[in-house]
Amino acid sequence: MVTRVSRPSDIHFLPAHEIRKMLDSRDLSSAELARSTLARIAEVDEELNAVLKTIEDGALAMADEADMRLRGSGPEPGPLTGIPVLVKDNMSTAGTETTAASKILSGYVPPFDAEVVSRLKDAGAVIVGKGNLDEFAMGSSNEHSAFGHVNNPWDTSRVPGGSSGGAAAAVAAGECAAALGSDTGGSIRQPAALCGVVGMKPTYGLVSRYGLIAFASSLDQIGPITRDVRDCADVLNAIASHDSKDSTSVAAPFEDFGEKLSNDLDGMRLGVPQEYLVEGIEPGVRSAFEESLEVLRSLGATIEETSLPLTDQALAVYYIIAPSEASANLSRYDGVKYGSAADDGLNAAEFSQHTRGEMFGDEVKRRILIGTYALSAGYYDAYYKKAQQVRTLIRQEFTEAFTRFDALVTPTSPSIAFKTGARMNDPLQMYLADVCTIPVNIAGLPGISVPAGFSEEMPVGLQVIGPQFGDPTVLQVAHAYEQATDWHRTHPPI
Repeated sequence: MVTRVSRPSDIHFLPAHEIRKMLDSRDLSSAELARSTLARIAEVDEELNAVLKTIEDGALAMADEADMRLRGSGPEPGPLTGIPVLVKDNMSTAGTETTAASKILSGYVPPFDAEVVSRLKDAGAVIVGKGNLDEFAMGSSNEHSAFGHVNNPWDTSRVPGGSSGGAAAAVAAGECAAALGSDTGGSIRQPAALCGVVGMKPTYGLVSRYGLIAFASSLDQIGPITRDVRDCADVLNAIASHDSKDSTSVAAPFEDFGEKLSNDLDGMRLGVPQEYLVEGIEPGVRSAFEESLEVLRSLGATIEETSLPLTDQALAVYYIIAPSEASANLSRYDGVKYGSAADDGLNAAEFSQHTRGEMFGDEVKRRILIGTYALSAGYYDAYYKKAQQVRTLIRQEFTEAFTRFDALVTPTSPSIAFKTGARMNDPLQMYLADVCTIPVNIAGLPGISVPAGFSEEMPVGLQVIGPQFGDPTVLQVAHAYEQATDWHRTHPPI
């Protein structure tokens, strides 16, 4: 059953910018909101397992500080001041355990905040907890967490998507007003689509990765998960910055990402790549996508079919590059420097082997093995080097497409949320869940998923892809579509 927000008392399902008006008018204090949010998590999360830990004392202290700012004391308040936010648990939080949902990091308490966490605090946001995820962000269903799988709030027998499934489920279920996820091959957009919320992967380098526990460094990007596009722009405004601590951070001009938001698309040229309407796409997803195209046309956009032939190669490219980078990044986890370790092993080699064997989950081990093989002597040129060459061709193909189109529109996921356990013994089918989102990461482009209807009473997402640093255009298209529909105002009956 789809439930619609109809009363101001449904505060847990209101967009952040509407909650912010209540804070400004003194109808609500940030401290009251923080306590209500923590109570909401306690009420529903036993059913969802979306939140690995709450930060109760810290949240209440941040809320008190936000109330002071809202009353004119201290720094000027911004759109996120007093707003409860959840942070995916692969981003460092000083003084709070950060595990990346892996046993090997159990007990690790970082001494510093990730840059995005620092920027949220500077914006006055209230960080209420850490979101569950697939271990080290490796997964498409949030079934690979060492601390239990996450359930979809629309149907708890189904997955929420991954790897940012905890963040997406929490926003959908009213456990926070906004969240931060990370996206390596669709890990923000795909769970956003499956949970019926908004999720954006910004242009690579637009948001600092400092303090993000690395999976695949040339693909990882932090981004917002929110209830509507206006909130998405506000969060992106808060976290986007050049950061000298991140060598991949870009020194681009940082504009107001919400400045171009409007309710029409007059003169906008949108392309529909036929390769994204993949064989096996569910009929309900296809139908919802086709209806979305009609909405976009009604808003003044010109829509034209196009072709991106190398899309079919993107999945293979990704599953060489990502595991290769993962095998290098995860070599630091040996049980010596930090985190947990096995209590056996006769020498250093055996100790490391036993620790990694016991503490890493099956999916992480699978990707380390794939990556180590692809980087090994005699295979590097055949696999990793070749994948990087094809990656360049994929980028060029997108670049050429954006000489003809302002943005591209596709389904976010070829399917609705599937039943928990349905794909656990079929890794290939699991990997195909990201077939529509992976090319965006390969090319370093911005992409967003917005709610676009339902199939079998489960949410469907529409993906908008833009050129490099075309983040404002992506938000513009998404916002116009969103305002012409009512899907973003629905929430699960939980």
